Amino acid sequence: MQRFGISAAKAFGVSAPQLRRLAKQIGTDHRLALSLWETDIHDARILAAVIADPERMTRKEMDRWAKSIENWAQCDVCCLEVFRHSRYALVLPQRWSPSTNEFVRRAGIVMIAALAVHRKDLSDDELWSYTPLLRQCADDDRNFVKKSVNWSLRQIGKRNIRLLEHAVRLAEEIRSLPSPSAKWIAAGALRELRDPKTIAMVRRRKG
Repeated sequence: MQRFGISAAKAFGVSAPQLRRLAKQIGTDHRLALSLWETDIHDARILAAVIADPERMTRKEMDRWAKSIENWAQCDVCCLEVFRHSRYALVLPQRWSPSTNEFVRRAGIVMIAALAVHRKDLSDDELWSYTPLLRQCADDDRNFVKKSVNWSLRQIGKRNIRLLEHAVRLAEEIRSLPSPSAKWIAAGALRELRDPKTIAMVRRRKG
């Protein structure tokens, strides 16, 4: 966990494959998921995110989980396993990204990456409407925030060739900001989005 930058006050050290096997045995159990989260044990929280029922997850419960997240692993598994499937998924970026809490803000930005990858029903314009949030957070020099901005910008750009062109221009705008984190975000995004392999992959995609 230390090697991957995962900090937690309490953890048993159960591996991700073991937790996945256990989650498969349990299935969806929202009541158990809520109880596991409240233990404050890292492993239990990862399991909670996998077995929670997105359809039963209330906005109050999601806010409570987001505010108590203590590392990027808990943040990302919640976004990818639960939050993106909920009926509130589309409003979470605007709801959480203004937060001063590092992992609440990261959750808001990671949701944009999750929507870019998984919500094929969203139009280019709908997805692009989230990008002002990326620009607003680009000067946040906290490690897990700036990494999430870079991730989301790259995922939007890889959606299709039109968004790729827009994402490159946005990355250039971010690079011009007087902020070391903005320049780091832009450099990483431009490196991937301008890579001939990335461009070829995006051109092969439909839409």
